[in-house]
Amino acid sequence: QVQLVESGGGLVQTGGSLRLSCAVSPGIFEFDITGWFRQAPGREREFVATITNGGRTNYSDPVKGRFTIYRHNAKNAVYLQMNMLKPEDTAVYYCKGDIRSRVYWGQGTQVTVSS
Repeated sequence: QVQLVESGGGLVQTGGSLRLSCAVSPGIFEFDITGWFRQAPGREREFVATITNGGRTNYSDPVKGRFTIYRHNAKNAVYLQMNMLKPEDTAVYYCKGDIRSRVYWGQGTQVTVSS
């Protein structure tokens, strides 16, 4: 059974940092690509960052230079380190994984950045 479970969201002040975690099953190498998306109230879900099995990363322009996506293969986990947070980063953050073109989502974790 494919599962992605996020954790690490919370409330932080502008300029602060948070690290999101996504525990995946089965093993992380079963996924062709994993990543993070977010959805703010009243807005569509948007791409944040992805990382391939080969370690190639990709970021959206709003987070480039502030967020870092990385994996811990032995822990079957994907992380999103978020620094210099801004109020516009407030959203529910979702972990996403692709296995042979099938897409799987986690349940989401709330990130709120206060001004």
